[in-house]
Amino acid sequence: MTTIAESVTPMTEPADVETLRRDDAAWDAFVTASPLGFHTQLSPWARVKAANDWSAVRVMADGGSGPIGAQVLVRRVGPGPFALGYAPRGPVATTWDEASMAAFGAALRRTAKQLRLTHVTVDPPLEVVAARALFTGAGWRPADDVQPKRTREVPLGRPEELWGELRSKWRQYIQKARRSGVVITDGDRDDLETFYEIFVGTARRTGFIPRTLDSYREVWDAFQPSGAAQLLFARLPGGEPVATLFLLRCGRRVVEPYGGMTPSGAESRANYLLKWEAIRRAAEDGAAVYDMWGLAHAGIEQFKTGFGGREANYIGAFDLVTLPLLRDGIVHGRRLYVRLARRRYASREAAASVPTDGA
Repeated sequence: MTTIAESVTPMTEPADVETLRRDDAAWDAFVTASPLGFHTQLSPWARVKAANDWSAVRVMADGGSGPIGAQVLVRRVGPGPFALGYAPRGPVATTWDEASMAAFGAALRRTAKQLRLTHVTVDPPLEVVAARALFTGAGWRPADDVQPKRTREVPLGRPEELWGELRSKWRQYIQKARRSGVVITDGDRDDLETFYEIFVGTARRTGFIPRTLDSYREVWDAFQPSGAAQLLFARLPGGEPVATLFLLRCGRRVVEPYGGMTPSGAESRANYLLKWEAIRRAAEDGAAVYDMWGLAHAGIEQFKTGFGGREANYIGAFDLVTLPLLRDGIVHGRRLYVRLARRRYASREAAASVPTDGA
């Protein structure tokens, strides 16, 4: 039997499979106790995605070495009876072995048949190359990536040790921002509009497509009541916000899925101070890992690498396919939709940047 050693047993004894399937609190405890648990597998994330017409179902199994399962988001495809499933950063396993994968696959196929799912996509945060064999050997097919496949993780120790892990130039930039009077402040829900303005400006310069402001409000409302959401700003001496990070926490992992800066934030090096303070505070709050959530391009990769840590390379996404022809049509359609959406966004932003006679 093949077992993937990097996936260790969660820190607490999990509940039984049926309890994990039906009880949000038990499931969330299972996810947060796992060293590979992510916020996208927590029940608040299902509430976030419900605003975008996704429903959620939990699929659980036990192959003999403890529970394995996933929160699967489900969305209808067109006006017909069919739907697709997606378990972001799932499944979550007590132990990764062939028996667990077989049990989970069987349970997932039953659910797919009941819900008429064409396929279910997963992208587990596993790095060991041998883990790919657990999926392909159980009948899964490699799929297009949805979440970042590469990211930067900083193992969190004492702040003075973390400071020593920074590149010397990064320490200089942080000290420069401090000397110039840049300060880091916490934000709340009322500050999400300010966050969004900076975030959208960053999207325009770097080429990614932001969601609507209400989408980020949904995330805040779902995670903040439990203290799992945090909004940080770097402000110039006059109070102007020039950089921001929207952080989410799952167990001992802090993730920075959203962030941005203004040109003034780059010039003042406020973004360096902001990132450092986010890492330092996460360590002080008892987190074990600070996850920078992706290395989108060379510039971002260089910036994040200067804060130390390690590069994590996940094995990628896989599809459990139940209706092959429909699945292939949906995948090709999605690829075309993404290309067209990016072109439309780029054209719209280019047009908006052209001054009119009255500008």
